[in-house]
Amino acid sequence: MIIACPACATRYVVPDSAIGVDGRTVRCAKCKHNWFQEGPQIAPPPAPAPVPPPPPTPEPEAAEPPKAEAEAAPPTSGWNWSEPAEPAAEPADAASKPESEAPTEPEPQPAPEPEQEPAPASHRLDAAPPVDEVPVPPVYSEPIYQSPYGDYDEASQFDHQPLLAPRRNPARMWMMAAVLFAAISIGAVGATAWYGLPDWMPFAKPVFAKEQPGLKLEFPPRQQDRYQLPNGTWYFGANGTVTNTSQSPRSVPGILIVLREKGGRIVYSAEVRSPKRVLAPGESADIREALVPVPKSGVRAEFGWKPN
Repeated sequence: MIIACPACATRYVVPDSAIGVDGRTVRCAKCKHNWFQEGPQIAPPPAPAPVPPPPPTPEPEAAEPPKAEAEAAPPTSGWNWSEPAEPAAEPADAASKPESEAPTEPEPQPAPEPEQEPAPASHRLDAAPPVDEVPVPPVYSEPIYQSPYGDYDEASQFDHQPLLAPRRNPARMWMMAAVLFAAISIGAVGATAWYGLPDWMPFAKPVFAKEQPGLKLEFPPRQQDRYQLPNGTWYFGANGTVTNTSQSPRSVPGILIVLREKGGRIVYSAEVRSPKRVLAPGESADIREALVPVPKSGVRAEFGWKPN
């Protein structure tokens, strides 16, 4: 059968079995318009021809008396084709017969057979040839017809779909993706600001700069002071030395002090300067720095050169 889209008038040739007798909802592959397509009109079967009534049975006729056999003809030769002599006519005069002869009784006639009643209508309908029933259209698991415009669709163009099926909104999908990306980005920035970049990341910035050639830092752990002041704040005193171990004068860069909690997260950092900016060969400088206030959770101190 041929169906046409009521919106764009695009015509499609589809088998009758794809639509079915009851019809189904179809969608245009060109304009994506949905409509209900009626099934093919099936002509009703022709009415059975009326069965003619059986003909009446004729009444039996009375048996005729047997005629007198013709008199035997005289024998003739093979070449004698003369007709046999006619039998002598019997005298028609009835008065010549003796009156004493009793009249012959007529032979009894056989009783007529009873007429058969016509069969009822139900028997006549049963005797009629059966009418061919309308075959049920076959059901296919997959659509037989596929439109060339529907290759990009996941389902067939003729699959059953509700009339008010929700359409996909690409703008809404992109908006949801953008909101999800923004939430993940904000969470990552907050985690990095609070915990810092993990050490396994290749682009993580080192806390301290590389070792300076010819300069040596010494901060013995036993010489570091950490205690709580009477006002409730915590005090940390850094005590150490920097020594020029080279054979030429060296400038002393900034020194970075970092306090970490038990989990390793940095909770405090401060930069200190050497009292001498340039050290002669073999010369040392003492560093005494008081840091107030510091977090109570900073229980581990690290020392190194400040990165540029």
